[in-house]
Amino acid sequence: MPIFPAETLMNRVLALLQSHRPLIMGILNVTPDSFSDGGLHFHPDAALAQARRMLAEGADIIDVGGESTRPGSEPVPAAEQIARVAPVVAALRAALPDCAVSVDTTRAAVAEAALDAGADMVNDVAAGRDDDGMFELAARRGVPYCLMHMQGDPKTMQEAPHYEAVVDEVLAFLLERAARAEQAGVAREHLVIDPGIGFGKRRQDNLELLAALDRFAASGYPVLLGTSRKRFMGAICQVETPAELVPATVATTALGVMAGARIFRVHDVKENRQAADIAWAVRLAGRG
Repeated sequence: MPIFPAETLMNRVLALLQSHRPLIMGILNVTPDSFSDGGLHFHPDAALAQARRMLAEGADIIDVGGESTRPGSEPVPAAEQIARVAPVVAALRAALPDCAVSVDTTRAAVAEAALDAGADMVNDVAAGRDDDGMFELAARRGVPYCLMHMQGDPKTMQEAPHYEAVVDEVLAFLLERAARAEQAGVAREHLVIDPGIGFGKRRQDNLELLAALDRFAASGYPVLLGTSRKRFMGAICQVETPAELVPATVATTALGVMAGARIFRVHDVKENRQAADIAWAVRLAGRG
């Protein structure tokens, strides 16, 4: 498998971030058990076909993950994640050389294998807490690195989440993790933060975080928002099937653009691309 040098890898995602427009990150789960699309793109050929569809619909980044982080999920060994993720990343890089690719993992070994296969970015829902090597890897490889907040772990996070002041606590956590990453050598301009909607949060917590996205954007770090098809919206809309929550997701994307979020991680690219583009046009018009 070819090894791609970091100095070429970082350019695709960093160039997108420097454009300032909202970016759509298409979700490509190569897992048998993800909450909404598990098993659909498990084979590299199916994954490549789905990536092509998402790019045609307006995706800027493809986020490849080999471990489900749905509530109640069990961890997947690094070797199994690598076996799932690395061939898909390599296939994407060979067939779609200009495509920006992110790897969704909490393990440094998985992230490095994906980077060696041609990935451009690391998306870490554990913010470096599951693997002490993540910060060192991101610093050494010089790639964009997303830090997400999660209370607990995927297996137990929704059993009894609790906060005194959810916005203050989540923002403080992300700023502390970002500071640690910078101390470990990760460039500030390579860091992205994610409030972790649905990860160890009650419905009201998620709503308060969405209402305060401008505070996260004001930190100076690009904000990634991941609400796609999530359960808290189903409770509000009285919808049980995740795939029926596309309109709800689109609403949060538009709200996120207006609040200053930069990256939107979604299953349904076309609908969210349109929502982001309209909200962005409105936001630009409001600046006069």
